[in-house]
Amino acid sequence: MAETDKDDLITLLEEEEVEEEIPSVLPLMALRDVVIFNDMLLPLFVGRERSVRAVEEAVNKDRYLFIVTQKDAGLENPKEDEIYEIGTVSRILRMLKLPDGRLKALVQGITKAKIVKFLRKKSFYRVRVEFLEEKPIGKLTLEMEALMRNIRDYSEKILALRGEMTGEVGPILESIDDPGKLADLVASNLRLKLDEAQGLLETIDPIERLRKVNDLLSKEVELSSMQAKIQSDVKDEISKSQRDYFLREQMRAIHRELGEKDEKLQEIENYRKAIKKARMPNDALKEASKQLRRLEQMHPDSAESSVVRTYIDWLVEMPWSKSTKDYIDIKKAKEILDKDHYGLHKVKDRILEYLSVRKLNPKMKGPILCFVGPPGVGKTSMGQAIAKAIKRKFIRISLGGIRDEAEIRGHRRTYIGALPGRILQGLKQCGSNNPVFMMDEIDKLGIDFRGDPSSALLEALDPEQNYAFSDHYLNLPFDLSNVMFILTANITDTIPSALLDRMEVIHLSGYTEEEKLTIAERFLLPRQISENGLKPKNIHISQGALQLIIREYTSESGLRNLERELGSICRKVARKIAEGEKGSFRITRNNLYGYLGVPKYIPEMDQEESQVGLSTGLAWTYEGGEVLYVEAALIGGKGELILTGQIGEVMQESARAALSYARSNLSALGVDENIFENLDLHIHVPAGAIPKDGPSAGVAMATALISALSNKPVNNLVAMTGEITLRGRILPVGGLKEKALGALRGGIRVVIIPDKNKKDLTEIPKNIRRKLKFIPVTHMDQVLPIVFDEDPTKS
Repeated sequence: MAETDKDDLITLLEEEEVEEEIPSVLPLMALRDVVIFNDMLLPLFVGRERSVRAVEEAVNKDRYLFIVTQKDAGLENPKEDEIYEIGTVSRILRMLKLPDGRLKALVQGITKAKIVKFLRKKSFYRVRVEFLEEKPIGKLTLEMEALMRNIRDYSEKILALRGEMTGEVGPILESIDDPGKLADLVASNLRLKLDEAQGLLETIDPIERLRKVNDLLSKEVELSSMQAKIQSDVKDEISKSQRDYFLREQMRAIHRELGEKDEKLQEIENYRKAIKKARMPNDALKEASKQLRRLEQMHPDSAESSVVRTYIDWLVEMPWSKSTKDYIDIKKAKEILDKDHYGLHKVKDRILEYLSVRKLNPKMKGPILCFVGPPGVGKTSMGQAIAKAIKRKFIRISLGGIRDEAEIRGHRRTYIGALPGRILQGLKQCGSNNPVFMMDEIDKLGIDFRGDPSSALLEALDPEQNYAFSDHYLNLPFDLSNVMFILTANITDTIPSALLDRMEVIHLSGYTEEEKLTIAERFLLPRQISENGLKPKNIHISQGALQLIIREYTSESGLRNLERELGSICRKVARKIAEGEKGSFRITRNNLYGYLGVPKYIPEMDQEESQVGLSTGLAWTYEGGEVLYVEAALIGGKGELILTGQIGEVMQESARAALSYARSNLSALGVDENIFENLDLHIHVPAGAIPKDGPSAGVAMATALISALSNKPVNNLVAMTGEITLRGRILPVGGLKEKALGALRGGIRVVIIPDKNKKDLTEIPKNIRRKLKFIPVTHMDQVLPIVFDEDPTKS
């Protein structure tokens, strides 16, 4: 400030000390966002037209101006009810007109006043005011002194925290003995909200005002302390980062002086070499180079650099151009497949066909095979054998229970901990882009709000699309056309049709007793002997004992329970040897019960002899084929049909169709036409705790029903399958091979099948066809003579 300006200000202040009478009618000026207190000096820039005229009016008269605060700072021209009633009579100490028409004024608060009446409202407000005199305070009490001392201490502490404390502040605060003036001085320098400042101004009692200021100061001290702490923490963190950077730069300089390479530069160089070595396609190479340039510019310890580093690691480790060379020797491959698996000729033939075509056309795309069959028939192990036969790497993932699409296609890189999907993870793990890739349990995929994994597989398992499979994480096309995908399932019903359409389905029906016997001797028993720490000379299981285990201790299409029973025998033998017994242990039919206990399954138990109202059907489950008994009985009633055994809607409809056929042919069957007037018909399918459904039991239900009506026993050596119509026609069904194996396990000798299923007999092995007699029929009239024959095997 210039020397003349200082002199003028001192003169103005001295003039103000001369007592003058303040007029009660004054021009009014409204302020937007500030409250002026007594003795407060405030520089103002006046721009609104009303305010400019009010200031000019005051300057032209006695320089007194009534200053109030408007309630809404956004209003340009506030009305009478939009300004506070209580304000401060102020004196204009200096005023300067600016070139743009605005005024610059320095004002000082003199005394509080209240608006009594508005006298002028047009160009500017002129009001009549009533002066608000504070009550005189006599001798200061202890409470007042304590409050004043507390306010002084709080004020100094706040200024110290803000870094605004000077040596003059303390003496100034100590020199003020008037509680009201001390409260006004501190309040004018606090960062108060508008309503808080106006509240203090309207508090006339100086002691009460002092208390309010003390409370506000207390809150401000806490806020200022917290702000100072935050700023200190930030400053410390910045200082630490700067220190670390400085030390790191020093380390780099030291390494350079020693002739050693910088760690970051070395890392970038290693990545550059790895990218070149990976032989990526152009799109991937372009993206990898871009991310490497980003990493080069980043701070090594930043969070983003670790994300980029992980992404580049995945790019360079993916087998973009790495593949294994196929070993295409058809005869050798057949030997390997036959050595590892007995039977399964259809699967082996399909693999050998693929290898033959691959030999003639090396650019052939990989097949998408789906092995469907009951548990334990060798679906997964066959995939391993295929990889071994063609000398490819093998990967297996289980899809059972997967509900998140990201498990297949990966997560987007924006997520913390994002990774590619299972497919690309497997390819990276094996390091080859043409492995045998097995996906187990494709029929057990789930679906929920996170997406549909089966839909995500559509692209991967489509030979016309998977040459450019896009994973969400890599976000680059990857060629899967060389991968040999093999999927496994127990049933195809739960596989979405669009996904099933992309796969070549090969059914593995199960094993016959002879096949199980051979597999047990060649594969299962030697493996269990080895796993249980035995030697071949320690144990010998006779062929008769193996046949007994297969017939009476297992009832399955696969081999898992058979291997468990063999393992149980081996463990008992191992225990005897560990306890000191010596010699070779022979297990025969006679001593087998001592090792395995009582038999678990007796196939002929339910059908020891032919009975009236009891027929044998054939069912097809995900575990293979099974015999299904149907019982029918006549009881007193009014001709109603009773169905039990937890059967589904389709089987219930088959039972009603069978009943309708029987009732329409009572005379032809030699049954009294009025038989249902006093009798109900009850059809029950045993194993009531197991849900059952499907159309295949229609013929068996009709047979049991007619047997009960005619009182003729159904031959217990005959089983049947087929759907029945109201006119007695027999319609074709599925799963004939599985049902034939189930019939053979159940001791059946004759199987009645629909005539249109004769074509499926070629799928049944010859040894099964030699043991079972298949009789094709087109109508129930052909079924009844067979089932009521005492020796149907000769008919």
